[in-house]
Amino acid sequence: TLVLLVKSCFFCLPTVTVFLSTLTPKFYFALTVTSSFISGLIFVFEWWHFRKYGTSFIEQVSVSHLRPLIGGVENSPPAPAAFSAGENEANRQNMPECKMWRNPLNLFRGAEYSRYMWVTGKEPLTYYDMNLSAQDHQNFFTCDTDALRPSDTVMQKAWRERNPQARIKAAYQALELNNDCATAYVLLAEEEATTIVDAERYFKQALKAGEMIYRKSQNCHSQSPQHEAQLRRDTNVLVYVKRRLAMCARKLGRIRESVKMMRDLMKEFPLLSMLNIHENLLEALLELQAYADVQAVLAKYDDISLPKSAAICYTAALLKARAVSERFSPETAFKRGLSTAEINAVEAIHRAVEFNPHVPKYLLEMKSLVLPPEHILKRGDSEAVAYAFFHLQHWKRIEGALHLLHCTWEGTFRMIPYPLEKGHLFYPYPSCTETADRELLPTFHEVSVYPQKELPFFIHFTAGLCSFSAMLALLTHQFPELMVVFAKAVSMVSVISILTMFPTPLSFKNQRHCFPYSRCLLCFITV
Repeated sequence: TLVLLVKSCFFCLPTVTVFLSTLTPKFYFALTVTSSFISGLIFVFEWWHFRKYGTSFIEQVSVSHLRPLIGGVENSPPAPAAFSAGENEANRQNMPECKMWRNPLNLFRGAEYSRYMWVTGKEPLTYYDMNLSAQDHQNFFTCDTDALRPSDTVMQKAWRERNPQARIKAAYQALELNNDCATAYVLLAEEEATTIVDAERYFKQALKAGEMIYRKSQNCHSQSPQHEAQLRRDTNVLVYVKRRLAMCARKLGRIRESVKMMRDLMKEFPLLSMLNIHENLLEALLELQAYADVQAVLAKYDDISLPKSAAICYTAALLKARAVSERFSPETAFKRGLSTAEINAVEAIHRAVEFNPHVPKYLLEMKSLVLPPEHILKRGDSEAVAYAFFHLQHWKRIEGALHLLHCTWEGTFRMIPYPLEKGHLFYPYPSCTETADRELLPTFHEVSVYPQKELPFFIHFTAGLCSFSAMLALLTHQFPELMVVFAKAVSMVSVISILTMFPTPLSFKNQRHCFPYSRCLLCFITV
């Protein structure tokens, strides 16, 4: 079949030669312009797809659809040779998955997120983020005994509603059934209140009702497993309300009152450390500039056995930078070397950057901030946005801290092995953060990616093809006669090369068993 195809091309060569010789400059100009325009469209689409999804569309289609048709099999990458099988298994078990965490400093939907949407017309929360919050509310504020209380049954349905107005309406229905329904006040404070003052008023009513229900649950929690589940739910409601009241006080400028409420809450419920209330406390203490108290909190929670966060690592770096940043000068440090305190500060910055490499660009205002999501991914861009949104002012308050960060943060990447098979101070950077952050952050925000991906081959190829076609179009427009002569010369060279390769048509018959397929393909490409 291949020989017959080559024969047909051979006999069509005179016709093709005559056709090419009759083409006018206008045809070549239209051809090059069309080629440049189409390749430009492909280039723009490839660039947009890569910026939005992190992959090349052509490569993705080739791997997903064309490779199975051709019969190719995707080889799985071999395991790194530097580790044994047992070490690989241990590393796989120690490497954390992309777990979503509740943002400790999440904003109020009605008083903050909704106001932003009213002003800008942009939706600050994604559907995925709000769906995670709905699941959290159902876990925190519902239990198996809700059927015993009609108001709790209504609220159980309210947390599952997607429409905000339907949730608010259900909360009022629950209050009509029971004026002491704490979760109904919580929902109204979060979603109906349009100011922090209104939210605080609702939360105070929720606190009054929640404390009364909590005391009742404490008295009968040992009677049955259902009562224990009810006590856990009432405990969650009480802790949530007290924490949000402390956050209201912080936002309204009553910072010392907020700090006292957070400390009391941590003492009253010490086992609920997974809620990360200490991160709220750290931010409030930094606002008070109580750096000794901040160091005391870090001494307790910046422990090797406890999970880390950007707030922990970067606050520790900020305190060490505070001791040297005011007098730090890169020129002086280069001449005399770094002092012990400066080395400690630089190492702390490197440690923080290794944990979350996205934060410095927001602190140095190299990237614009958006409202933080209700959930974050540790070590991801969502955590960096949430940290910088609340802590940028604390870095600006300390003179020279941002300058020291600017001079030293990029040195971290020289210490991390590449490719990222293992970390330096932490476990290897997870590869799933980009996909998860795109789900958590709004579409108008440009997600920060680490490690930075190289541009795919097809972006370079389409950009080069577009530029080359545009150059040919320009030359054809400026020198039409010369470009026609050049095009005819190229076509004639192609014909001569084919004739040289196949002297007579009979040579196919004599050499069909030994003729390489690659030369046949080269012949077709030349034509």
